[in-house]
Amino acid sequence: MAVEKIKLSGHLIDAGLLTKLLDIVDEHGGEFSIEHVQIGKKKEDYSDVFLSISADGENLAKITKAARALGATFPLSSPAHLSPATADKVAPDDFYSTTNLKTFLNIEGEWVAVQDLCMDKLIVVRGREAFCKKQNEVKKGEMVVVGTQGIRAESQTSSVSQKSDFSFMESDVSSEKDTELEIKKVASLLKEMKNKKEKTAFIIGPVAVHTGGVRHLSSIIRKGYCDLILAGNAAAVHDIELALFGTTLGMCHKSGQFLQQGNSNHLRAINAINRAGSIKKAYESGVLKSGIFYECEKKGVPYVLAGSLRDDGPLPEVISDMRAAQKKYFEAVRSKKLVLMLASTLHSIGVGNMLTDSTITVCVDINPAAVVKLKDRGSAQAIGIVTDVSLFLKVLDENL
Repeated sequence: MAVEKIKLSGHLIDAGLLTKLLDIVDEHGGEFSIEHVQIGKKKEDYSDVFLSISADGENLAKITKAARALGATFPLSSPAHLSPATADKVAPDDFYSTTNLKTFLNIEGEWVAVQDLCMDKLIVVRGREAFCKKQNEVKKGEMVVVGTQGIRAESQTSSVSQKSDFSFMESDVSSEKDTELEIKKVASLLKEMKNKKEKTAFIIGPVAVHTGGVRHLSSIIRKGYCDLILAGNAAAVHDIELALFGTTLGMCHKSGQFLQQGNSNHLRAINAINRAGSIKKAYESGVLKSGIFYECEKKGVPYVLAGSLRDDGPLPEVISDMRAAQKKYFEAVRSKKLVLMLASTLHSIGVGNMLTDSTITVCVDINPAAVVKLKDRGSAQAIGIVTDVSLFLKVLDENL
C-alpha cells in the first residue's frame, strides 16, 4: 500500500474535522496512524494533527482529494516537475519513461491516476489530468513530466493473484512441472473470467495452426471463452489454408506428408480471400467453412491482424502500417483481464508492452526463453507454461 503524510488544522473536535477525515479513510479501505496532535489551549485556537495514511493507490488518491476539501495539507508531498516539449515528437531530455505499473502523479498536491497507461511512454499533463503518450505523438508546447519527483508507481500483481485461484502466477518459468495441472488452472481461470463477464484475449502464432491446435481453439471460441484474437498475417493465412486445402505450408494434416506443389497452397488461400473481398465476405459467401477465423466470424469474436516485413499477400484485413496496427492492438486489448499468449514471441512482447501489471498474462511456448524475454522487457507479471501449444489447447479445451 502507498503512504501519504497529512496535516489537518482547524477546530478538529468542535467542528468534527478529525472525525470526518477518519471516516473518509475508513470508507475507502485505508489505514491511519496519528503521529502528533497539538490541541489549541483556548476555544478560538486551532488544533493540529499529523497523520500517516496508507491505502492502495486509487483509494489513496480519493482520500487525499477528500482530505484536501477539508483543508488538509501534505507537507512531504512534492508536485511532479513539468517541462514543455520543444518541438513535435521532441520531449525534454530528462522525461520520465513509464512502466506497466499503475502510476499516480502529484499535481498541485493531489494524487492523480495517469490515464491510458502503457509501458515505455511519456506522461503529458493537461490541467489536473495526466495521460500516457507515445513519443512520436507529443506536440510542441505540451507539458511533459520530467525526473521522478511527485510520481508513484504501484504493483497490482499480488492483489490480482489473491483475487483468483491462480497462485502459480508467482512461480518461475520451468519445464519441470506438471503441465496438465497448470493448464487445468488456466481452464479454471477462464471459467472464472466468463462467470464474471470479464474478457479474455488470445494471441496466436502460426505454430498453433501447424501443430494441430485449430480444432481445439475453434472449440474454445464456440464455447464462448475467447473474446479477442490478436495475430499476424501468417496465423490467419495458414488457418485459412487448412480450411480450404487441408494443408499448412503444403503439409497434409491427415497424412503428415508434404503434397506436390503444396507449398503454394497458402498463396492460393490468400487468392481465394482476395477474390471474396475479405475473410468476412468469404465466411458470408460460404467459401470459408471452418477454422479459427471462421468461428470468429460465426461467433462475432473480433480479431486484429498486424503485418510484418515477411508477409505474403497479405490478407485484406491485415494492417501493414505498424503505427496503425499498434493503435488497433492497444484499443482492442486494453479492456481484457486475461491474455493468453500462444507461441508468438514477437506479438507477445509487443502486446506485453501495452498491458498494465494488473492484467493476468499467461505465455505458452515450447521454448522457456520466450517467457524470459517477455519478463526481461518489463512484463514481470507474465507467467509461463513450457509446453507444445497444441497440447496446451487440447487439454484446455477438454477442461472447459
